[in-house]
Amino acid sequence: MISIPQLYELYLQHQQVQTDTRNIQPNDIFFALKGPNFNGNAFAQDALNKGAAYAVVDEAPNQPNEKILMVENVLQTLQQLALHHRKQFSIPFLAITGSNGKTTTKELINAVLSSHYICYTTQGNLNNHIGIPLTILRIKKDAQIAVIEMGANHQKEIAGYCTYTLPTHGIITNCGKAHLEGFGGIEGVRKGKGELYDFIRDNKGTIFMNADYDYLWNMSNNITERITYGTQNADIIGNIAGTNEMLAVQITKGTNEIKTIHTHLVGEYNLPNVLCAVAVGKYFNVPEEKIKTAIEAYQPNNSRSQLIEYNNNHIILDAYNANPTSMKAAIENFAKIPSQHKIVMIGGMMELGADSVYEHQQIVNLLQQFNWQAVILVGGDFKHVNHPYLYLEDSIAAADWFKNQHLNNTYVLIKGSRSMQMEKILNK
Repeated sequence: MISIPQLYELYLQHQQVQTDTRNIQPNDIFFALKGPNFNGNAFAQDALNKGAAYAVVDEAPNQPNEKILMVENVLQTLQQLALHHRKQFSIPFLAITGSNGKTTTKELINAVLSSHYICYTTQGNLNNHIGIPLTILRIKKDAQIAVIEMGANHQKEIAGYCTYTLPTHGIITNCGKAHLEGFGGIEGVRKGKGELYDFIRDNKGTIFMNADYDYLWNMSNNITERITYGTQNADIIGNIAGTNEMLAVQITKGTNEIKTIHTHLVGEYNLPNVLCAVAVGKYFNVPEEKIKTAIEAYQPNNSRSQLIEYNNNHIILDAYNANPTSMKAAIENFAKIPSQHKIVMIGGMMELGADSVYEHQQIVNLLQQFNWQAVILVGGDFKHVNHPYLYLEDSIAAADWFKNQHLNNTYVLIKGSRSMQMEKILNK
């Protein structure tokens, strides 16, 4: 068995770590992870054949090979190696979690900090028990700050991530109706997300907190270093400026030079994300001109709050994920757009447990408060609720419907949980 210090010495010589043989490059280290439907140990030799310097396994190979390194548990070794690497740094490690907005917030913060520092951050959505250690292991010695996104769908998960991330600063964007099945209700969500505050509190760190949410004040009791942002009574105060398609934010407190920020983000629900990025930038002494420029230059992707011009129509594509909280915000924001031609196409919301049908019915009830040109409900528990709208089984059927409408100068909201793949509506 190889020890963590021994493995770390090899890692310092081969600092690219992979868990998928399809991504192997020469001199990478391959970690043979196991899952419900795969066993990475079976691919160790394949990784070496593709040029990997070493393969870390927890099952003895058929043929001894000095490049195959045995450990007790590959996943735990990956996490322990990440912890060992993390301990080599004395820089700020900022952890972000929350039910909604954490990826957009992370991207905005990274844009702001990267304008002034060498900043490493979570790539894409690698925010779980595998992605977080991989993110940490990608941090090079020139790093001046790191921003780590943490996703979770059950309690004790964030606490586990903190044991090898060791965050010095923390952000909980919000605690909404997401992953209710795993967390066991909204109080379980707050308890689970609050594990980040628990770690920060115990280690005398600093949080950036949305002062508009009373529950975050309660959750952050006894955290002495607290930087606040929001629409009132905060260190950084800002509000919506204008009613354009793209979000514009007016900063009224906390900055000297930043007055208005014109973003490429759709939706008033992105206001807290922008204010958080401003608060983080100010705290870390990023010049205000750089903060403003970085936020205004940020272009959303990956189906998050994107405004797309499509065949002379205006598509709001926000289909990376969905839960009752984010769905409500998206619909209410869409209703404010001044157009007579608006179509809503929304997919089912997952991981809501016993509340699922009720929450889908609440979304339908909300939709009925507004006038739409059409509403298309796609899959999930929309199948089991009372509604006057067109129901389709999946995004392929929705794409066929959309293609046959021959729309012109129409606004279309497309949103749904990741598994619904609502972006396929535009790909057919």
